[in-house]
Amino acid sequence: MKLLVSIFLIFSNTVFSSENVELSKAPIDLTDNQSLQRGAKTFINYCLNCHSANFMRYSNLQDIGLSSETIKNDLLFTGDKIGDTMAVNMSVKDSKGWFGVSPPDLSVVARSRGADWIYSYMRGFYRDPTRDMGWNNVVLANSAMPHILWELQGEQVLNPKTNKLEKFTSGKLNTKEYDSLVADLTNYLVYMSEPDQLKRKKLGYYVIGFLIFLLLLVINLKKEYWRDIK
Repeated sequence: MKLLVSIFLIFSNTVFSSENVELSKAPIDLTDNQSLQRGAKTFINYCLNCHSANFMRYSNLQDIGLSSETIKNDLLFTGDKIGDTMAVNMSVKDSKGWFGVSPPDLSVVARSRGADWIYSYMRGFYRDPTRDMGWNNVVLANSAMPHILWELQGEQVLNPKTNKLEKFTSGKLNTKEYDSLVADLTNYLVYMSEPDQLKRKKLGYYVIGFLIFLLLLVINLKKEYWRDIK
């Protein structure tokens, strides 16, 4: 029963939080290792401070082209070992005290939310003085998460007349650069949700090819078997 309730909550959050919001198409390309590497670095530098990824190990980043030396020297900051999972040191008690809720694990967030949702969400923050953190989001209203990338994107405000986001202050990145950074982050989250999906899909082609070959053999065998039978 608890499992069914959990599934319903995930599904309802995905559907109803995006009601009346047109999601932007995320430019996903899991064959682009450079994009995945940039996304992994953004995830570790910004997201991993609060969100864990307990189903992903640092060593798995070697599968997207990062060397063990690069991982150790550039991506391990808290004394973690390369074989460790991407956990956070922040306690559940502290996280609830700061944010009101404990930040969820992001290992499979792309499978529960979808790439377009994540891409739109990370571009949908705007200033809201009525919120404790000072931020809100057009994709997920009253989100407890502050805008961790605001220094890069700058600040946006929501125009109440048009219900559209408008630039308020500029960040370190221009709009194109920030969208590219979010695209890489989303790309990595999709990869992290199922690291072996490219291998699975490639294997699927081999399986289908084998079945087609087997079908041709069976058809020819049938013809040969029934050829002399009238």
